[in-house]
Amino acid sequence: MSSSDDYDPEADVQAGIHKSKPASTSEHEEQESHQQPVGALPVPPQQGLHRALSARQVSMIAIAGTIGTGLFLGTGRSLAQGGPASMLLCYSIVGSIVYITLLLLGEMATQYPVAGSFNAYATRFFSPSYGFALSWNYWFNDAVSVASDLVAAQLVLEYWTTWHTWVVSLVFWVFLVSVNAIHVRAYGELEYWLSSLKVATIIVFIVIGIVVNVGGNQAHEYIGGKNWRIDGAPFVGGFGGFARVFVTASFAFGGTESLGITAGETKNPSRNMPRVVKFVFWRIIIFYVLSILLMGLNVPYTYPGLSNKSTTTSPFTIVFSMAGSTVAASFMNTVILSSVLSAGNHALFAGTRVLYGLSVTTPRQAPKLFSRTTKNGVPLFALLATSSISALCFGSSFIGSGKLWGWLQNIVGVSNQIAWISIGLASWRFRRAWVRQGRGLHELKFRASWTWPWGPYFVVIAVFIIIIIQGWPSVIPEFSPVDFVSYYIQIFVMIFMYIVWMLIKRPPPPSTPIALPIDNPSGSGPQEHPSVVRCTRKIFSFSDLVDIRTVDLRKDEHDEEPEDLADDTRRQTKINGRWGSLWRIYYSVV
Repeated sequence: MSSSDDYDPEADVQAGIHKSKPASTSEHEEQESHQQPVGALPVPPQQGLHRALSARQVSMIAIAGTIGTGLFLGTGRSLAQGGPASMLLCYSIVGSIVYITLLLLGEMATQYPVAGSFNAYATRFFSPSYGFALSWNYWFNDAVSVASDLVAAQLVLEYWTTWHTWVVSLVFWVFLVSVNAIHVRAYGELEYWLSSLKVATIIVFIVIGIVVNVGGNQAHEYIGGKNWRIDGAPFVGGFGGFARVFVTASFAFGGTESLGITAGETKNPSRNMPRVVKFVFWRIIIFYVLSILLMGLNVPYTYPGLSNKSTTTSPFTIVFSMAGSTVAASFMNTVILSSVLSAGNHALFAGTRVLYGLSVTTPRQAPKLFSRTTKNGVPLFALLATSSISALCFGSSFIGSGKLWGWLQNIVGVSNQIAWISIGLASWRFRRAWVRQGRGLHELKFRASWTWPWGPYFVVIAVFIIIIIQGWPSVIPEFSPVDFVSYYIQIFVMIFMYIVWMLIKRPPPPSTPIALPIDNPSGSGPQEHPSVVRCTRKIFSFSDLVDIRTVDLRKDEHDEEPEDLADDTRRQTKINGRWGSLWRIYYSVV
């Protein structure tokens, strides 16, 4: 990877700062679409998506929007299959990868806050064919996530009754579609309050978990690390048990990367997106690692009904029950039910925006029908298409809710991992293009400096290793075709879609190259060998890998609007005023 030493400051002065403006009419939008370079990011038209998500809403979505069934229910499956040590170690490893991935995404989302997020970045900076395959894969991931959350609702309801639990899924489905069809503010406000409830509940759980562990339980005994020393613990099932926890952990952390999708509808993204990304570190430490540590200490992996074919019990509910209050346990289960609603709400929103992004990108990768929006800026047809996949949840009546949910977990978990690898690939090419074209690092609106240059390489390699080893239990000691397919089916689908799009719709390279800094103006020194040039051209003739020397880094950059500047001024005035300390605390918390 090129270093920042290649930067030529004179190139910035000569190139100038070109600012793009969104089209104001459909005719102007159509005219500009023919002028866009390969993989240009979609600029939402004036009649399209609305920037209506506030900093308050986006920040809370960052903290707890995607916390749902993966943490509240998936940890029961992880504990039963891998034991407390495997669960803590795997979630910590995946959490560190996700944090670095979000920093890489934050750089691109702050510079180019558009609909489609990392899918659009993979198209623009890596490969249009890969971006096409990734976008459809991630749309399917979000659609299946909604189905997974609706199945999880049935599992949670079985704590009270087993009578026609599918009715709850149907009611939830109607409610989620209705909320998302109103306005993006309706999604944001619902997500804000549900996420606030989750944050408060997890904090209460941490306090109660500590009390239960030191003796405040029904047996009035000190638990300590006793559950780590029972037969088979702390690593249950050996390496196979350890490996299979990775996909469940990836499912639990999934959706974090979709924060970039909210950038297209976020007010003042140049300021709010970096703040959102920085919240993720504390979310991982407090809400995941600390909670999982307490679960492993208090709940034995042999707890009856923790995870089986027909049901899965939440360790959160178990810990509240151990405190001696059935009312508290029922309240916790109610909160888990609301978290299922929240996670489904977030997945439905993200999937809808991904499909909308596919329909407005150049070249178009989805039917134009999905680009139509209501007067409130809601892509209604994309919403209906995404929500229709949720019919999968009704298959639980025939397969068993616990078994079906496990398969859906695997599919969504692997899809999340593919998304993280793709963010790493897009960031790698974006950074190389930025330096190669002589853009100054100071021009980046947000830069995770401590991840340069190793961040993208770390994410790609680490996630690739996890994908390989997590399918171990499906092959050894006995091959399980269904489990193997749930682990790896999406990888083969991705490869197939990549090849098909590359062969059928491979676009021509940009006709107008961008002026680059001259590395060797005098003509002296080592010259590029002709054979190297021929080999490079041969490779590009059989693929659509984006050329970092010609990709347009100016187009689609976000220009701060007057209201953005006014918002920054108001915030800074409050911080520098008489009550500045209190305002800093307010902004940190709210």
